[in-house]
Amino acid sequence: MPTNIAIDKYIENAKPFAQPIIQHLRKLVHQTCPMVEENIKWGMPSFEYKGLMCGFAAFKEHCVFGFWKASLMSDPMLMENARSEKSMGHFSRIKSLKDLPPDKKILGYIKEAMKLNDGGVKVAKAKPTTKKDVIIPDEMLAIIKKNKKAFAIFEAFSPSNQRDYIDWYNEAKTAATKEKRLKQAIEWMAEGKPRNWKYMKAYSLIV
Repeated sequence: MPTNIAIDKYIENAKPFAQPIIQHLRKLVHQTCPMVEENIKWGMPSFEYKGLMCGFAAFKEHCVFGFWKASLMSDPMLMENARSEKSMGHFSRIKSLKDLPPDKKILGYIKEAMKLNDGGVKVAKAKPTTKKDVIIPDEMLAIIKKNKKAFAIFEAFSPSNQRDYIDWYNEAKTAATKEKRLKQAIEWMAEGKPRNWKYMKAYSLIV
């Protein structure tokens, strides 16, 4: 099984809970597609067969796995998750091997993804849409504004990067956690870091 040492290291550095999950997914991909090539794209392991095919990522508390052309595949769940961009990855958050579909089903997905690449099928480019306003809580905005550098960078962030910070803040259960997260967020913003910078192989500082 031809492997990429960068992905070996990625798995070694993943959280203990994540290692068996991504090792298993990797094994299934190679089992189904012996000609697959491993690479690192956007800081995450990817599998290529006549083009990008699928990939996985491990985060602090969950893993994700997805297909490059999921919006064109026959499974309604994959298509819906890909088209609506409900989640990063098309199996939602994977926290254990039990969260994965049966191996037989995953193998079927991989075979279908291979056929799409065999046929040279392209994913249609999304039509330009009107950007939705990003709604930031008043108390959050007021505190960010106190740090001119952090506020300037927050304003320069893309809507998705802004939402990452806003969602992180809104998801906090207690006032103490909100305060702690906002303090950390302002520190990272002032350094030009997006919310998920730790999981990126490299990120571009705005400053």
